[in-house]
Amino acid sequence: MVKRLLAVLILVMGLVDIFVSSAMLFKLIPMWLILIYAYLHKPHLKDRYFLIVLTGLFFCMLGDGLLKWFVVGLSAFLIGHLFYTWAFITRWRFSWIRFSTILPLLLYGIYMGYRIFHSLQDKGDQVLIIPVLVYLLVISLMCWFSIMTGNKWSIVGGILFVTSDSILAWNMFITDIAYSHVLIMSTYYMAQFLIARSIGTTTQSNSAKLNSIVP
Repeated sequence: MVKRLLAVLILVMGLVDIFVSSAMLFKLIPMWLILIYAYLHKPHLKDRYFLIVLTGLFFCMLGDGLLKWFVVGLSAFLIGHLFYTWAFITRWRFSWIRFSTILPLLLYGIYMGYRIFHSLQDKGDQVLIIPVLVYLLVISLMCWFSIMTGNKWSIVGGILFVTSDSILAWNMFITDIAYSHVLIMSTYYMAQFLIARSIGTTTQSNSAKLNSIVP
């Protein structure tokens, strides 16, 4: 019951941030609540995935607060994605179908990298080229490793994170997108919530494995 009420509160505060107030406090509250939501899914047994995802959520929360200093905030998000990637690697479940998704993600990365590179060059913001392209590479890998977990919450969360950051990058560096703030923040909060939610599902699967081993 507490988890469900918290999920509703996350939704309400996310909508307040998106549609009512753009103050930094209201931007951070949904992430604080998502951190608590993730903690409530803490497994009884010591679990690396839980600790790594929680750390990733924490760095993304820092990224939210520091994004007004773009490179600093981007660096915090980059660290968050590295932790998410590490967490997803610990839940690797090989499948040729899932493995093949590396091709569309590679094509996506090349296209976005090409457009962002030339846009930053044209605007004279060459100093941002390397940080942004490195971030693009890391988030693409994060998304692919989320797919390789075979976990629906991780997969959708990873894809939504790429969607959110793609809209942000396109709107910031290439051309304006209508309702960009609504699209960016709604997909962002959904991505973070689903990645946090994946903690509970991996715990359940691990418990099922233990039950099948122990009579």
